[in-house]
Amino acid sequence: MKILEDTLAEDRLFCFGLGYSALVLARRLMARGWSVAGTTRKAAQAVSLREQGIEAFVFDRDRPLADPAAALNGAHHVLSSVPPDAGGDPVIDCHGADLLARADIRWIGYLSTTGVYGDRAGAWVDEDSALEPSGERGRWRLAAERAWLGLHDPGGLPVHLFRLAGIYGPGRNALERVRAGKARRLDKPGQIFSRIHVEDIARVLAASMAHPNPGRAYNVCDDNPAPPQEVIAHACGLLGVAPPPLEPFSQADLSPMARSFYRDNKRVSNRRIKQELGVTLAYPDYQTGLMSLL
Repeated sequence: MKILEDTLAEDRLFCFGLGYSALVLARRLMARGWSVAGTTRKAAQAVSLREQGIEAFVFDRDRPLADPAAALNGAHHVLSSVPPDAGGDPVIDCHGADLLARADIRWIGYLSTTGVYGDRAGAWVDEDSALEPSGERGRWRLAAERAWLGLHDPGGLPVHLFRLAGIYGPGRNALERVRAGKARRLDKPGQIFSRIHVEDIARVLAASMAHPNPGRAYNVCDDNPAPPQEVIAHACGLLGVAPPPLEPFSQADLSPMARSFYRDNKRVSNRRIKQELGVTLAYPDYQTGLMSLL
């Protein structure tokens, strides 16, 4: 990506939560000479990450970093993808003071979710829309966003919020569900979801790192909100198999977690990442994204 190659000099990134999305950004930066450190909840994964050249530490709410000053040393960019829990944001609760003590941080990114907007009955939302989460996890996210911005307002830390739509990419997509025989087409009339390819998340984050605007929030989604059953049908077409039958949502046997995803219905605008950050999405819709994964 031109923004990344031309304007981001070699540096150090620290990631609280080296998960699916954070690792894509980490590896893109490492390929350009950056060093990367971060946390994981499992000791075995920390060992695996160290073997890949990432300095990894075990962290969760009950296991704070033993020496946060040493772990964060030299990291001018910090990303958190650690989800909140009922107690709040674990990173802020355990290490917010350590971040505030660092005067050399140039950029902090917090990965949130478009769930903070709640249900809009299929209408469009942008970053200026009211934040009205409809479920418990959405309320936790909103509280976490406000906690991160709290580090920006009094402490001056350069915090940025990224509200991610449904994430897909290698190993985690509709094609994989169809191949595994786990794909379902649930018919809930009017239901719309926004989504984003994980590589485009990395593009947005890198663009923000190159052009920081502390205190700003960004929706991270593609151009084409679409019904979920349409995506499954398209994946089946690419694989040359018959799509699963439509199931009425009201009669579907779903876990409470799965059913909660259908609570919110909205279209999410990505205008800001294009106008302010100059991002051109590699996968502007699920059709191009799935074709690349095929």
